[in-house]
Amino acid sequence: MSKRAVIFVDIQNDYFPGGKWTLHGMDAAADNAAKLLESARKKGDLVVHIRHEFPTTDAPFFSPGSEGAKINAKVQNLDNEIVVLKHHINSYRETELKNILDKHGIEEVVICGAMSHMCIDAVTRASNDFGYKVNVVHDACASRDLEMNNEIIPAQQVHAAFMSALGFGYATLLSTEDYLREAAKPLPVK
Repeated sequence: MSKRAVIFVDIQNDYFPGGKWTLHGMDAAADNAAKLLESARKKGDLVVHIRHEFPTTDAPFFSPGSEGAKINAKVQNLDNEIVVLKHHINSYRETELKNILDKHGIEEVVICGAMSHMCIDAVTRASNDFGYKVNVVHDACASRDLEMNNEIIPAQQVHAAFMSALGFGYATLLSTEDYLREAAKPLPVK
């Protein structure tokens, strides 16, 4: 049994073009996440989908029960796959994620999704703090432009800054291609 979980964070319709909170490069990130999903299913890795909903309907995006809050078709969960509903930035906060991972004997997590500077950052740091080996597939994550002191920081720079910080001490950063190459190797015999 695999001790790896692949966690798909907030790959939801509102982040795609035409949604309420469009991210830069979300289509490309989701295409890469779809490749990770296919690999995880073939390898028998635990697949966990995280789906964010704000608690009220006046939310800027991910309103409860809305089309925008649904998981995007590119990475749609199968009926037998775990979907964790969250209401906070950190996927562990007030959810069963930690219990699910521990119940399945997970030692390693692979993280992808959105937004690089918020939910990906939070779940990566928390996963490391909980003692899991953490991998972030950087080109299967997306972000958006931010603003500070009336200056726009382009999404590509936001993404790069957060990925480099996570790679410095919280996770191993891999491209989709590199991860799939590693995942294809046979597991060591114990």
